[in-house]
Amino acid sequence: MIRLDHRDPIPEKLHGAVLALGNFDGFHQGHQAVVGEAVGWARGAGRPAIVATFDPHPVRHFFPETEPFRLTTLDQRQELFEAAGADAMLVFHFDGSIAGMPAERWVEEMIHGHLHTSGVVTGEDFTFGKGRSGNHQSLLQLGARFGIEARAVPAVHDAQGPISSSRIRDALKDGDPETATRLLTRPFAIRGIVEHGDKRGREIGFPTANLSLGTYLRPRYGIYAVTGKLPDGRTVHGAANIGIRPTFEPPRELLEPYFFDFAGDLYDREIEVAFHHFLRPEEKFDSLEDLVAQMERDCDRARELLQALPIR
Repeated sequence: MIRLDHRDPIPEKLHGAVLALGNFDGFHQGHQAVVGEAVGWARGAGRPAIVATFDPHPVRHFFPETEPFRLTTLDQRQELFEAAGADAMLVFHFDGSIAGMPAERWVEEMIHGHLHTSGVVTGEDFTFGKGRSGNHQSLLQLGARFGIEARAVPAVHDAQGPISSSRIRDALKDGDPETATRLLTRPFAIRGIVEHGDKRGREIGFPTANLSLGTYLRPRYGIYAVTGKLPDGRTVHGAANIGIRPTFEPPRELLEPYFFDFAGDLYDREIEVAFHHFLRPEEKFDSLEDLVAQMERDCDRARELLQALPIR
């Protein structure tokens, strides 16, 4: 799949593409419906399909002090879009020039003049342009001037209402990864480079692969049953702590997965840790012996919960 930058020319072979336009962080069931509509339309018309996303998220531009909330990195989104059948991912680098562009200029100069798009698919509630002045009706009216067709896909609902990134974030912050998995259609996963740490886990018999959390949303701090995707493509089971490790000083926010029956060097290599079940909150132990005893119980419980999942 090709990754495009909105500041660069669009390859001629992608002119006339159908564009799925949105942020698509998380790529949940609602996002999948929008992209699915664009890909199906493009295939039926013999045209390429492009999925557009924003980085940084517009919220980060307008409110830079907002706590981390991302559900996916660009790399993760690109893989998800490719699996959904798109030919390219277009990244809008959201800055003042994008934020201040009126809706009419968005359609005339960006969607038509720069991207050479033939059709645009959005969610029904998608807004764009300065002050969120543009919406699906704007795309219909403005796009008609340039021969651009616009379609809007309604939100996907479950028994609790529309599926949204906000609901997924709330579930993760509540320590409910099962709900997040259902809404996303896959587990929430944090990807990162394994860092050198203080080797505390190794010293007590539970060597961990330490990951910084970066711009990811912070799920509820605690212990989780997880799976890990390793650099060689293998999937392994494990238990992970996410939080500040209150038993040790100084506090340091980390994701620390311990993978069962694994021996190898993961330092400075990229792995991905998927959250399946919340086991318990973080707590401070009076002794290392108490901590180790609890970790053994946590691992037993994680093995039990994950036993139905394949190891590859």
